[in-house]
Amino acid sequence: MDNPALLPILQVMESDLIIVGGGLNGPALALAAASAGFRVTVIDALPKTTRSLRDFDGRSYALALTSKRLLRGIGVWDAVDANAQPMNQIKVTDGRAGEGAAPWMMHFDHAEIEEGPMGFLVEDRHLRGAFLEAMDASGLITQIDAARVIAQDVGADGVQVTLDNGDRVKGKLLIGSDGRSSGTAQRAGIKRIGWGYDQSAVVCAVSHDKPHNGIAHQFFMPSGPLAILPLTGNRSSIVWSETTTRAAHLMTLDDSDFLDALRPAFGSFLGQIDLTGARFSYPLGLTLAQRFIAERTALIGDAAHGVHPIAGQGLNAGLRDVAALADVLIEARARGEDIGGTQPLARYQEWRRFDTTTLALATDTFNRLFSNDNPILRAARDMGMAAINAAPSLRRGFIREAAGLTGDLPKLMQG
Repeated sequence: MDNPALLPILQVMESDLIIVGGGLNGPALALAAASAGFRVTVIDALPKTTRSLRDFDGRSYALALTSKRLLRGIGVWDAVDANAQPMNQIKVTDGRAGEGAAPWMMHFDHAEIEEGPMGFLVEDRHLRGAFLEAMDASGLITQIDAARVIAQDVGADGVQVTLDNGDRVKGKLLIGSDGRSSGTAQRAGIKRIGWGYDQSAVVCAVSHDKPHNGIAHQFFMPSGPLAILPLTGNRSSIVWSETTTRAAHLMTLDDSDFLDALRPAFGSFLGQIDLTGARFSYPLGLTLAQRFIAERTALIGDAAHGVHPIAGQGLNAGLRDVAALADVLIEARARGEDIGGTQPLARYQEWRRFDTTTLALATDTFNRLFSNDNPILRAARDMGMAAINAAPSLRRGFIREAAGLTGDLPKLMQG
């Protein structure tokens, strides 16, 4: 790495917030902060053309009801509404590929709560494009693309980052939204804990003959869960968790052979299926930053916590970080505090640390409980699912959890 002190200073920019990472959480925070009057700079390593692809590539996100509220609050939801598929029901079953589901299941219906659908499925291309267009339209957001941060320096009254082209950006607060291998966290001396599951997720989308009726399915198999999530039209998003070896093999298959491997697990309840878009695979594990803050630095999204996709809550947890940090910053400014000071950051960490740790442990426990073929555990979990399904109060509790309606909701998520 070049010595930052020897790089030519091409430009020095100033903002209130410096956000490193241009995926989804970073832009969401930029828009939330800009809507409150903060000046924001977003730095992303990818070129903008790569981030704004319009062709469907198979990727999509399950957004909880409260995440929809946040997107509406920052002016993004109207741009994706027409392409968002409501998730009206969730069916959770246990079984083995080729043998069908066990007779016991959990069935969650949004009609049991008053707020509306539990969530929405939105394709990556629509969500990412809406974020980029909204940032382009904001006069308070500066976007720096195809640039990497190589150094960050904290002072008494601000923080400065140095880019690989020699440019520097100054601000009051630095936010790391740069993923599980966050360079922002590493440079701040924040360590991580976690472990892998010897599982990988194979992600794709399929078209099918029969309508899905807005029903999401989570099918637990010994090697890992298969999520079938409704997209607009007769299409569904697939998140198939398999052993690392098996997932690597699946990725080598041509489309026809891959569908032959998928069908025994998928079943025939939606009729004939065909692939649409590309396939992706990524390793699964749990990772938690030991701290969410450092001096004039805060972490959000995967930079702070990465969990198993078993409950589809990864992006929703990141967006709750965004909403909570936006609340904290607005409150700090109203109090006359330094937005990058110790007390506002401590409030953010206290708000989000327990919630995300609880989510991480819950997803870890569920994955270990269900990703096996132990007959004793299988009998216990099937009876547990039947008991939950038979208890209306427990069932509604799970529905509200899936919709993101539990806990201390930030203002942007209150509707």
